[in-house]
Amino acid sequence: MKISVTTLDAGKAGDLELNDAIFGIEEIRSDLLQRAVKWQLSRRQAGTHKTKERGEIARTSKKFGRQKGGGGARHGSRRAPIFVGGGVAHGPRVRSHATELPKKVRALALKHALSSKAASNLIILEDANLDAPKTKALLEKLGKLGVSNALVIDGESVNENFAKAAANVGSIDVLPAQGLNVYDVLRRDTLVLTKAAVEKINARFNPEEAA
Repeated sequence: MKISVTTLDAGKAGDLELNDAIFGIEEIRSDLLQRAVKWQLSRRQAGTHKTKERGEIARTSKKFGRQKGGGGARHGSRRAPIFVGGGVAHGPRVRSHATELPKKVRALALKHALSSKAASNLIILEDANLDAPKTKALLEKLGKLGVSNALVIDGESVNENFAKAAANVGSIDVLPAQGLNVYDVLRRDTLVLTKAAVEKINARFNPEEAA
């Protein structure tokens, strides 16, 4: 598929041919996108929640009542979960929430995410460079492009001035091509790719051709 390339000042910079196998998938599988997002978020979850169990409570274990005649249960420890200040029964433990997802499924999900944006909100920039790290100047340029909520993907590295200027805008994310992922693509309204980013994406999915 062919798409127009624009400059950061909203000028025309020719056309670019996109790989249909990456950007031209027509039937978007939401189940793949859901699995990929769940996989990403599960790996991000800290899993550091913890409650003290019965064996970790510093309370007496001496029997505090008579075996018979007390009118209640025959308790032998104040650490029991039924007492205030006792341990927590079946409480959360420190653990990893990470799930597994095959590489081929992750790659396919990213292709579907890119294709979903190519069908609706995809902008190709000639480059994403700024002469000075000025947020006001960046917002003016993005306004010309009609962009207010977007993920900007650059090539091998991100222009330092562009990254600093975008850091003050909460609705704009900037990542190098290596950081491209399904969750960040879907969470923003518009996907903005530079020509260098497109080359990196093609090399990522077709390493033999890139070599």
